[in-house]
Amino acid sequence: MIKSMTGFGRGTYLNGGKEYLVEIKSVNHRYLDTSVKTSRAYGYLEPKIRELISKRLGRGKIDVNIWIEDYGTDGRTVLVDEGLADLYVNALAQLKERYSINDNINLVLLSRFPDILRVKKDEDDEDAVWNDLQQALISAIDSLVEMRYKEGNQLKNDILEKSNVIETNIKSIENRAPLVVEEYRIKLNNRIKDLLGDNQVDPSRLEQEIAYFADRCSIDEELTRLRSHIKQLRQTLETDQGIGRKLDFLVQEMNREINTIGSKANDLEITKYVVEIKSEIEKVREQIQNIE
Repeated sequence: MIKSMTGFGRGTYLNGGKEYLVEIKSVNHRYLDTSVKTSRAYGYLEPKIRELISKRLGRGKIDVNIWIEDYGTDGRTVLVDEGLADLYVNALAQLKERYSINDNINLVLLSRFPDILRVKKDEDDEDAVWNDLQQALISAIDSLVEMRYKEGNQLKNDILEKSNVIETNIKSIENRAPLVVEEYRIKLNNRIKDLLGDNQVDPSRLEQEIAYFADRCSIDEELTRLRSHIKQLRQTLETDQGIGRKLDFLVQEMNREINTIGSKANDLEITKYVVEIKSEIEKVREQIQNIE
């Protein structure tokens, strides 16, 4: 199955009062470009996150958002800054005396002042945090990959339909091509008669001119190569991964061949089929841009 480069995944994991939430979004990109956003406290995890993603994803612009919430009480201590509390109490006592305020300094009031009470948290076990985060990260990647496979399958079916349209137009060109030389023979004979009347023209010279025209507008090789590229396109769509660049190359070659056919054919009806094929090739090219 082929993969699109567009998708979204979400994963969560809860352990020991810690909740890990990971969201991954990807869009098409020429290479693998990963951006990780998390709190500074967990910045040390970024290299490991990038490494894990690179093992699962080949191409795409990847945005990873990570939230880690600690709801547990283990490893936490509430510290009291007694020196700061003394300063606040003395300041309040001065205000009370200066303005003759009949009120008491109480615990609730003191607790509202910043930095008197401060929560100290022990250092995290980095390996333990990574092991837990991996669970959420792998779940998010799995979800993302599943979505990319689904969209990739839709892209594959659409490209196959367009390749069928291209092949139908190729067959029309093949049916039309032999008639072009014959029509040229008739037009050339009529033109010579109009110009020379009953005067005879050397038949061998006439055949040479027709042969030259037939050789100049022959598109057999281009049609053969175009059919070969379509066959390779279909075969490539049946492979598993990393096919985006190969498909892009095949589409470039298909475009090259059809442009050559258009310039050599020298026929309005063939030109009409060429335009149809170029339109479908462009649609295929746009779809391929989103394939990993």
